[in-house]
Amino acid sequence: MKESSVQSYEPVIGLEVHCQLATNAKTFSPESAAYGAEPNTNVDPVSLGHPGTLPVLNERVLDFTIRMGLATHCSIRPRSTFARKHYFYPDLPKGYQISQYEDPICHDGWLDVEVELGAERSQRRIGITRIHLEEDAGKSIHDQSPQATLLDFNRCGVPLIEIVTEPDLRSPREAAVFLQSVRQIVRYLGICDGNMEEGSLRCDANVSVRPAGQDVLGTKTEVKNMNSFRNVENALQFEIERQAGILRSGERVVQETRLWDADAGATRSMRSKEEAHDYRYFPDPDLVPVVVTDEMLQAARMSLPDLPDARRTRLVRSLGLPEYDAGILTEERELADYFDEVYGAVISAEVADESTVAKQVSNFLMSDVLRVVNEKGITMKAFPIDAVRLARLIELRIEDRISSTGASELFDLMLEQPDDPIRIAEARNLLQVSDEDALLPVVHRALDDNPSQVDQFLGGKEGVMGFLIGQVMRTFDGSPDPRRVRELLASELERRRNR
Repeated sequence: MKESSVQSYEPVIGLEVHCQLATNAKTFSPESAAYGAEPNTNVDPVSLGHPGTLPVLNERVLDFTIRMGLATHCSIRPRSTFARKHYFYPDLPKGYQISQYEDPICHDGWLDVEVELGAERSQRRIGITRIHLEEDAGKSIHDQSPQATLLDFNRCGVPLIEIVTEPDLRSPREAAVFLQSVRQIVRYLGICDGNMEEGSLRCDANVSVRPAGQDVLGTKTEVKNMNSFRNVENALQFEIERQAGILRSGERVVQETRLWDADAGATRSMRSKEEAHDYRYFPDPDLVPVVVTDEMLQAARMSLPDLPDARRTRLVRSLGLPEYDAGILTEERELADYFDEVYGAVISAEVADESTVAKQVSNFLMSDVLRVVNEKGITMKAFPIDAVRLARLIELRIEDRISSTGASELFDLMLEQPDDPIRIAEARNLLQVSDEDALLPVVHRALDDNPSQVDQFLGGKEGVMGFLIGQVMRTFDGSPDPRRVRELLASELERRRNR
């Protein structure tokens, strides 16, 4: 934030986050909600608002909404209603949108966000005013014809939840981190893919500034068209500086809706900001109230997975992993699940303590596994090494039966071969020889064949140890455990010193 422009002003930010729910059917009709179909092929009389049609709520949509409410510590309203939100725009064929107004399903929740401030980390609790259910509008396409705006109604009726925060955010970075947290949660829950480029996760922001230390809110603007986390930060940063500049010049901020222009790096005025009464909300007469029973709530709670914050805490406090590792491993649910499966398979073999196993598993996942996933552009579900096979490889490494170089080579071979890791390692001579009965005769021969180097070592020139280790390793084609070879050489040299 530029000190010259905003040093005496505090930003106040609230977000409105729309998440497109990953259901097969639309909110109030059985028509497909799939993304990417040919324009105006996933349409039906209900979503287009034809006379005589009646909406029927998709129960899956209600379940997804409840789960998101529980995941964000919201209270769930036992009885809620739908309302018609009226506005006139070409991509809204009914002339109104079915939404919720006075009594949303979820209310009074919160999420904690953690933001790095230099070398320190700051955690703040962001209030969630409400999460309500609504249907999406169509899409106006402006760049395919120079003479006209084209309309695609496929998106009409696709289910959305809107997450409305309290004005608790105090920086563009906090806003971006909050949005990232929302995306992570909806992905963990499996209710939304969180793709901002495709519009399944969209964010508008209400922004104002006020003199630092004051409680009175300033005049807000709504900022739209922020389709990436970077755009969210950049748009809010610009708008904060713009408003602060207006106030510094003695003028007033105008309440309006502004669009973020990423190419220009600026917001531009779109229209005056609407208030609730501008939408002429009234109860939808075609839809009965939504009743959420205790049984429905219990079923939703039982379906919740371990969420990112809880998993990060467990990895750090119970398994001793660094915060950085825990953050990477819990970024996506599939990776976190894979970690748990591999860790469980290794720990059951009782090859080491919990923290040692956890760190070894973490190292393999963060280096080798994620390298392959990123290089091939695949998901964890498509990763070719199952958890049990990777666990066997990690056990070999923990037990020093294979070197770090050998483990990397074996990992690459396992990507192409479905055999047991030990069989592959044996066939490629990757296992280290650590058996004393096999090593000692070779150690004796190496010392007997190199008396000059033995005398140098006994005379205090310990650097020749590397040469002697090399002689032993060469005999075994590099397969012995170097640390075990060093131990046996040192013991035998000490024995010869004391003759």
